[in-house]
Amino acid sequence: MVTITNIKEIRENTPCSLALGAFDGLHRGHMAVIRAALAPPFAEHAGVLTFSGSPSGASAVITREDKEALLEKEGVGRIYSLCFSQVRDIPAEEFFWDTLVGRCKAARLCCGEDFRFGRGAKGDAALLRRLCREAGIELCILPAVLDSGEKISSTRIRAAVKAGDLPLANHLLGRPFGFSGEVVHGNHIGTGLGFPTVNQAIPEGFVLPPFGVYASWIQIEAAWYYGVTNIGVKPTVGSDRVLSETWIPDWSGDLYGKRLRLSLLQFIRPEQKFASLEELKAEIRKNAVQAAEITARTPLP
Repeated sequence: MVTITNIKEIRENTPCSLALGAFDGLHRGHMAVIRAALAPPFAEHAGVLTFSGSPSGASAVITREDKEALLEKEGVGRIYSLCFSQVRDIPAEEFFWDTLVGRCKAARLCCGEDFRFGRGAKGDAALLRRLCREAGIELCILPAVLDSGEKISSTRIRAAVKAGDLPLANHLLGRPFGFSGEVVHGNHIGTGLGFPTVNQAIPEGFVLPPFGVYASWIQIEAAWYYGVTNIGVKPTVGSDRVLSETWIPDWSGDLYGKRLRLSLLQFIRPEQKFASLEELKAEIRKNAVQAAEITARTPLP
């Protein structure tokens, strides 16, 4: 897969199918658009034109690295991941003819019914239909994907994550919410308590669930293990930054510097300060039993 981040470096020669959108969550609605772009006869020449962050500046539901990895797994050959500032001042018709037709060589365009483009978001579905007719380009505008009668959106997923409703967020996403991140050094207190943990920094600008303890899956190389994950600042022992800290009961070994995927499944309890380390240890053991029960009935990512 090829990733291009500068609009001026897009110079394609082969007609392609292109999915258009911010795709700031890669949820079930977004995936419907992307799979339409991958449909024959363009499966070998399908790309995604998207943005490196949400144009609205909203907190991220998926990291850039995970977004690109998921698109590659789906079969996308090219990603045009642009900074929104590169295109926000280009008039709609100029963007269509210069970028989509001239640079990308689009023969099919796929987008959602609420897709907007061009300066001031003046380009809508009606304009896109007219321009595609003039250019002889196939256009596929997909209706919103609904769940319980309501549109699936990144805004709805952010709200579910912030409310601690991970089962709903995961259902709307079509996969467990989480991120991939390098294992970093913490204060090693967990090891001293008998619960060695892997610490991962929360990605910058990432949507945060409520501080607390979660049942989780964590991927180490090709295998998945159940975990007990604390998101927060560990009030009993103290921390100077927000971390994701996961105890993996069925794993032992050195993971520092490795990049692991963490998937949050269900909120277990809020962060709290315990009167003693013994109380904290007892609660962690209890949470491990709860996490094992939750992951036992949850399919692997």
